[in-house]
Amino acid sequence: MSHPIAPPIVTTNSWAVRMADSVLQNYPESKWKWHYEHGLVVQAIAAIGESRFQDVDQARVDRFVTADGEIRTYRVGEFNLDQINPGKLLFSVYRRSGDERYAAAIRLLRKQMREQPRTPSGGYWHKQIYPNQMWLDGVYMAEPFQAECAFTFNEPELFDEITRQFILMENHTRDPQTGLLYHGWDESKAQKWANPATGCSPHFWGRAIGWYVMALVDVLDFLPTEHPQRPTLLDILSRLAAALVRFQDSASGLWYQIIDQPQRPGNYRESSASAMLAYGFAKAVRQGWLATEYLSAARRAYRGLLENMIRVDARGLVSLEGTCSVAGLGGDPYRDGSFNYYINEPIVANDFKGVGPFILAALEMEKVKAE
Repeated sequence: MSHPIAPPIVTTNSWAVRMADSVLQNYPESKWKWHYEHGLVVQAIAAIGESRFQDVDQARVDRFVTADGEIRTYRVGEFNLDQINPGKLLFSVYRRSGDERYAAAIRLLRKQMREQPRTPSGGYWHKQIYPNQMWLDGVYMAEPFQAECAFTFNEPELFDEITRQFILMENHTRDPQTGLLYHGWDESKAQKWANPATGCSPHFWGRAIGWYVMALVDVLDFLPTEHPQRPTLLDILSRLAAALVRFQDSASGLWYQIIDQPQRPGNYRESSASAMLAYGFAKAVRQGWLATEYLSAARRAYRGLLENMIRVDARGLVSLEGTCSVAGLGGDPYRDGSFNYYINEPIVANDFKGVGPFILAALEMEKVKAE
């Protein structure tokens, strides 16, 4: 029986292009949502830079942005940091088109960030439904958007707020023994998952740390070189990278779902965290933010992904396997942040939270080869 989708003709050695083509064949426009992981993978595809991918971001954005700059399905009052992330697509579309409705949509998301509830220390709540909680994930969802907003619309004072969020997270979630960051921090210490002394969740979840590393390297693109907290963010990146390489699997180059417990039964090598860290390390070395030794760690992780997590089917479509489908804290049903919780979430293929970072990592690897 013939398959309804024509097989792609593989005319490139670029894994970024091959993955992007596979995504676009597998996911028609009607499936796309205003959702953080959809925003991530579209941003990655647009970053490829080939002319045939140039309008992918605008086609997706135009499904949601109305003539007056409202965003369909988005609600400011949810105060959900995840819903900020797709807004990063608006900047490139606005620059190319000059259409003010995209600027209006950016301002709408910026309004949420101005009104976002905060912990007593000034950290953004992850969502309205998670009071007084900061998650590493949320730094990625909000701060690269805010940084590009500050850069595009000349709001230099916003960089003070952006750097504050990174510093708060590291100050409160960094473990002095391992140097790793816990997934979440409840400043009120009211959650059952929160350590009664520190407020931290119990484990070092790989993808959460990956989100934080990606947030750092993407914000540094926009943070002025003279900003007083830029050295602090560079120090955070250096400290965290040094901690992470100590837990990189020597055999595969990948990182585990729970990073510091590779030998514990049930733990597994996880593809989204590995792709995020490969991207973050490679980009940081290219930009001069990390020592060149970290490029070898990025290469090992990327090679590990190609050897262990990438599959190509009979049609030539590329799949990324080994991604944790979702993980969070609290909520209903309650997620307790235990080891058993993290390792028992479903492991899936082609999850955008893995596919997007894989494309970004592949692009970085291709830049290294081109130099």
